[in-house]
Parts: sequence; C-alpha cells; structure tokens
Amino acid sequence: MSLFATKSVERIMAESEDKGHGLKRTLTGLQLVLLGIGAIIGAGIFTLTGIAASQHAGPAVVYSFILAAIGCAFAGLCYSEFSTMIPIAGSAYTYAYATLGEILAWIIGWALVLEYAVGAATVSVGWAATLDNILRDVGIELPRSLVASPFDPTPGSLNLVAVVILCLISAILIVGIQESAKFNSIIVFVKVTVVVLFIVLGYSYINQSNYTPFVPENTTGEFGKFGWTGVLAAAGQIFFAYVGFDAVSTAAQEAKNPKRDMPIGIVGSLAICTVLYILYALVLTGVVNYKDLNVAAPLVVAVDRMQEIKWIGKLMKLGSLAGLTSVMLVMLLGQSRVFYSMSRDGLLPKLFSDLHPRYFTPYRSNLLLMFFVSGLAAFTPISRLGSLTSIGTLFAFVLVCIGIIIMRKKEPNLQRPFKTPLVPLVPILGVIANFALMYGLDHITWYAFFIWMGVGLVIYFVYSRSHSYLGKAS
Repeated sequence: MSLFATKSVERIMAESEDKGHGLKRTLTGLQLVLLGIGAIIGAGIFTLTGIAASQHAGPAVVYSFILAAIGCAFAGLCYSEFSTMIPIAGSAYTYAYATLGEILAWIIGWALVLEYAVGAATVSVGWAATLDNILRDVGIELPRSLVASPFDPTPGSLNLVAVVILCLISAILIVGIQESAKFNSIIVFVKVTVVVLFIVLGYSYINQSNYTPFVPENTTGEFGKFGWTGVLAAAGQIFFAYVGFDAVSTAAQEAKNPKRDMPIGIVGSLAICTVLYILYALVLTGVVNYKDLNVAAPLVVAVDRMQEIKWIGKLMKLGSLAGLTSVMLVMLLGQSRVFYSMSRDGLLPKLFSDLHPRYFTPYRSNLLLMFFVSGLAAFTPISRLGSLTSIGTLFAFVLVCIGIIIMRKKEPNLQRPFKTPLVPLVPILGVIANFALMYGLDHITWYAFFIWMGVGLVIYFVYSRSHSYLGKAS
C-alpha cells in the first residue's frame, strides 16, 4: 500500500455510522461555542500570558495575541470547511487522511497527541499554582515538594496536586460527553465572568508607567529576547491559548447538526476569546510590571495588587481555578477522540476505540492518557510544556490549511455547507502565518518536537502500517 493512500470521504462517513459503535450526537451549537471558550479562555490567560510577557515581549504581548489570532483565523476558516464536510471525530487527523494520505495523517495525529496531552499537563500545573495561592490566603501552606516539579525555579519533588486534578477530570470524561458538556457550560460562565470582572475592575489599577517601553528593547541581540523578535516568540508560545476551536472540531461526531453547528462553534469561540485576550493582556501588564510576571498563575499576582477589592479578588482566583478545570476537560476530551479515530483505522491498538458499555465513551483511552499526562505534569516545568503544546498545534494547523487546497482540487463537487473564502489565498496565508509562529519558538522546543515525531514514525512503520485497515482493504 502507498504511504500516501487516502480514505474517501464516503468511506469515512460510512464508518462513522457504524451501528452500536458510534459516539452519541448530543451537542448543540451553543454547547460547541462554550466548549471552545472552555479551552481557549484559561490556558493563555491563566497560565502563559505572564511568562510570555516577562521572558519575551513585555506589554507588547498584546501584539503577540493579535499575531496568534491572525494565524488562528486563517486556520479556523479551513477547519470550519473540513468539519462540515467531514463531521467526524478526529479533527485534523481525519481531514489529513482524506486529503494528504495515511503517512501524513499519522504524523498529524501524532502531533495532536503532543498538542492535547502536553496542553492538559500545562494547565494542570497552572491549576496547582492557583490552588496553592488560594489555600495560602486562608492560612493553609502546602509543602513545596507537592506543588512543583524538580525542574521549577523553586524546585519540589513532584507536582502531586496537578496529578490529582487530572485524575478527577479523566473520571468525569469517562462518565460521558453530555455530562462533561453540562459541567463545562457552568464553568465557562464562571470564568468568563471572572475575566470580564478583572478587565473592568483592573482598569482603574493600571499604572501607565508599566507600559513604558511598550515594546522593550532587545539589548542582547538574541532572537526572541524582547524587541519585535520577542513579540514573535511570545506569539508562538501563547498560541497554546488558542487551541480551543481546534478541540471543537474533535467533537464533530457528537454534534446534533454538525453542518450548521461546527462553524458556529469554531468561529464564534475564536472571535469572542480574541477580544477578551487583548483586553486582558492590556490590563494585566498595566497593573503588574512585566518583569514581575514570570509565574504560573499571573492573574493571582495581579489580583493581589488590588487591595481595595480584596474580597472580589478572592472570588476571581476561585473563578480562574474553575476556568483551568474546564481547559483540562476539553483538552483531554480532544485527545481521547483523536486516539479513538486512529484506533478505528487500525493505526493504534483496538483498546483505544473500545467504548464503555454503559457510558459509550473511549474509557480505556482516557485511562491511559491519564497516566501519561499525569507523568508530564508531575515532573515538567510549565514554560517548557506550553511551548511544546504550541508547536504541535501550529504544525497541525499548517497541514489543515494545505489540505483545503488539495481537497478543492481533488473533490471540487463535494458538498460544502461552509466554504473557506478566497481559496487558495486564505489557506496559503494560514500556512505562512503559522510557520512564522513556529519559527519564533526556541531551539529546545524544536529538538523535542523532532524527537517526538521521530518516535511517532518508528511506531508507524513498526506497528501501524501493517495493521492499517485501509492497507488491508487495498
């Protein structure tokens, strides 16, 4: 079988309707928007904004959010077309299988493993730091050894708090997608309220001197250390904050009316969150000097500066904790659905697509992911986790944009309820923008990415290629 053999859209759709083995269609357009906001609002705002500002861009992290949003907008339009044309679990992996061939589908699926698994680990570390601060406010001091990895600036033994929350979220996902969506909808309302409160109340605490210089000068000549290269580097790092609409597409097979609801979920969640991100970054870097934001929970630092509204600050901390919880839920949901799709194609062992007899969720996949992600959260610092998530996401976005161009040539008459405008211009701009953001990431992140992809290719040639159902059928 050719490495670039593709699976027809007709076959993909037929397999998705396999009676007794399909995921339940229960999600509405509004729930998909909330699902997207659940992933987008939280990761960047509550964890990486401060690190990106303090290490790379200063107050100009605002520009970084705009650059990242532009790359997302191009990719989001391409995702919208694919998700209505092929409304199946698996996101970019499934789209690549229909357009680019099995080997590239495997590569993109393996990149998505990196995106979601490492992303969930990143957020769990931020969650642990936020909980630690909340408990200290009420006089409870957790041992540093249980809330930090051995490689943090102030090292611990292992981040046990992050491991515990990941296990709890995995249990919620095993119970079922509808229950998970209801849980997420409540939390999304809470955390969006927190973000809006922070923007409105924090505005009066802005110290204009913190905006000078708005783009700190790069005095070392090193790429990414402030200046405009720092803005680009920060954009690549906080791109992690925008993976939410990508996670929406992984739930296409569980949407009630995917042809209508998927574009609403993807574009709607991206637009709402971009506006909130820009306003939040302005207030955060205005209230706290960017040099003081090199922490896993920057919102907590800013809230502590608002002494006159201390009681509201405590509520905002609780809201940010809830927000981080929903991010983990969506990322672990997306990861298990990618594994589910790869397993259904024979590229991973059958256990990844086995559904729970009562809850109809890929519970074994959830359990294995729980152990893998918990290991990352326990021993890896948050800044390294965030960059790894971003590079996996950006790579997936590049291939999705290329896939739209190929599909327009290959299947021009296929029904497209939503069409990406100005093809091939928009997909080409998406490729350029997302490659530029990848370029801004540091060398260590690139090395780790190549090692990860190398391991993935070994698994493909040792196991996946010989077990592929497409290969056996050809």
